[in-house]
Amino acid sequence: MNLNEAINARHSVRQYKNKPLEPATSAVLKAEIEACNHESGLHIQLVQNEAKAFSGMMAHYGKFSGVTNYLALIGKKTPDLEERCGYYGERLVLKAQQLGLNSCWVAMTYSKSKAVYKLDDNEKLCIVIALGYGETQGVPHKSKPASEVSKAAGQAPEWFKKGVDAALLAPTAMNQQKFLFTLNGIQVSAKAGRGFYSKIDLGIVKYHFETGAGTENFKWV
Repeated sequence: MNLNEAINARHSVRQYKNKPLEPATSAVLKAEIEACNHESGLHIQLVQNEAKAFSGMMAHYGKFSGVTNYLALIGKKTPDLEERCGYYGERLVLKAQQLGLNSCWVAMTYSKSKAVYKLDDNEKLCIVIALGYGETQGVPHKSKPASEVSKAAGQAPEWFKKGVDAALLAPTAMNQQKFLFTLNGIQVSAKAGRGFYSKIDLGIVKYHFETGAGTENFKWV
């Protein structure tokens, strides 16, 4: 599937089969992680066959089961760390979807175990993404109308509408969709709303918007 097809197919999944990642799938995912880290300056790591992070009370409260693989989104402590983690994390989520995997962004319902990932000086674990072969493919969630998350000076072109539609299919904290895209000519601005993880959400929806709209059609403000 292409990226737009992956956006439509992806839904958050919390229950996974007891099945390790296929070696070929893992290799492709690791290559994409390396490319993301090189491009972004992040230190994203793939943790495999490790069940402790999702074995505690909070994970059960979050209805997670069978999670033994996840992405640890790590980077230097900078003002834009959360947005970069959201952007490149979602790039990996969609790559995983293309590889036949399911995923779920996870903010608080996991146990931090530094033994299984590496933190360099001045780095922090921002968030994790559960990965694996889902018991189901998940279900879509209700989205806001495009008019509530976008505005345009004049008639919005088709590419802008497609970008907003793709952004509305992005995962956000508590499915709150607290973001706003504004169009002026070919310039687009993206603004995060208030709330927990809103900067991570902004990175996620910006990647979706780029995919739907086509980066050749606009410039970020």
